[in-house]
Amino acid sequence: MSVSLAFFLAAQGISIPLGKAPRTIEQPRAPIETAGPRWAAACAGSDDWTRPAPPVRIHANTYEVGTCGISSILIVGDQGDVLIDGGPEEAADLIADNIRRLGYRVGDIRFILHSHEHFDHVGGIAKLQRLSGAMVISSVPAKKVLETGTPSADDPQSGTLKPFAPATVGRTIVDGQEVRLGNLMLTAMATPGHTPGALSWRWVSCDGGVCRTIVYADSLSPVSSPNYRFSDHPAYLTAYRASIARVAASPCEILITPHPSASHMPERFALGKPLLDENACRDYATTLTKNLDDRLAKEAAAK
Repeated sequence: MSVSLAFFLAAQGISIPLGKAPRTIEQPRAPIETAGPRWAAACAGSDDWTRPAPPVRIHANTYEVGTCGISSILIVGDQGDVLIDGGPEEAADLIADNIRRLGYRVGDIRFILHSHEHFDHVGGIAKLQRLSGAMVISSVPAKKVLETGTPSADDPQSGTLKPFAPATVGRTIVDGQEVRLGNLMLTAMATPGHTPGALSWRWVSCDGGVCRTIVYADSLSPVSSPNYRFSDHPAYLTAYRASIARVAASPCEILITPHPSASHMPERFALGKPLLDENACRDYATTLTKNLDDRLAKEAAAK
């Protein structure tokens, strides 16, 4: 500061503390602009369920902390955090490490949610529950599966799925109910189809004044054991189509899926496709409908 300016300010009764460091503005952790390309390079086209991937900030307080082939979503709140999906059992430590790499505490996770109740998405939940002490919240049909580690007999893939370590479910939830924690609110969408107890989730993440509606939509792919026919289960098929319609109708600006490739996340992390897409859920639902129709056509042709 010049001497003349100092005298002027003193004459006006204005004082400025000298030598005070400027206020430090916290920088975003793992912003997609830099962490996204690192994720794409680390995974290099791999869908490996246990291949380590760096964490990526999707938007505001929402982070991808899973592996190259399996998503796990951390949502950070002012009274604790929410984690959706725990990957296969072998990925639990990788997810925990990613949370720590971001500078957050695994012990701050208060709720663990799920997409569909298969070992590749919920197999790591038991270990993450032990590490965090979090309450697991599940759909009613998925509760027994999570607590026994045994796939249900009415799962289309029954007989072909691996068991997994059981977790303790503290609460069940149905379509339209909310999970609230401080400044966080997530809405459950029941989306049976790929499994009987599958859930999708919707929430809003705000970065300053920029708020985005994020949807974590379940896989909803018509995969089954060799002898299962979706057309032999009309009530289940009706619920399946209703699930797809529910995803299509949901407010949705950013789409995430349990398998990153299903929502083109590798390309979006590489900055080759936009993260923000208000048509993403509708387009995803269109693809799901085609996949289901193709599967039903094959079943009809095989009669």
